[in-house]
Amino acid sequence: MPHDHENDDGSLPTDGVFVRDLRETDLSAIVKIDRASTGRVREDYYRAKVKAAVSEPTLKTSLVAVLDDHVVGFLVARLFYGEFGHTEAIAMIDSVGVDPAYRKKHVGQAMLRQLTMNLRALHVERIETQVDWDQFDLLAFLARNGFRPAARMCLEHKLD
Repeated sequence: MPHDHENDDGSLPTDGVFVRDLRETDLSAIVKIDRASTGRVREDYYRAKVKAAVSEPTLKTSLVAVLDDHVVGFLVARLFYGEFGHTEAIAMIDSVGVDPAYRKKHVGQAMLRQLTMNLRALHVERIETQVDWDQFDLLAFLARNGFRPAARMCLEHKLD
């Protein structure tokens, strides 16, 4: 899925980024990266996401990227075995973030590459996510990595 173009020596731009499974101890780094990216502090939100992710460690769908001996990116995803009348297994990327100081260093692409390898091993054939229409950098990143608008529309109804 990700478009990792080989260098002349056969290496990939993502090879220098260490990607591992998310751990509970990564919570503070995730909150810090999210705050730097969004300006919001969502510690309770990410505490729940991290707790859910580490409670199913065999699925290996939530990851962090490490450079210079510290966490510089995170990707939180989960698997669904049937949603909205479809019966195939799909992965849903819930949250992704890269420390602004490490953007353009293939961090997001490395995490997406590792996620893709993990999902193929689980025989998952599709990844979905939702993005706000004005998140232009994230939309561009996803488009560069093979994401396209889905055939299904996401609808909402706000309750008074």
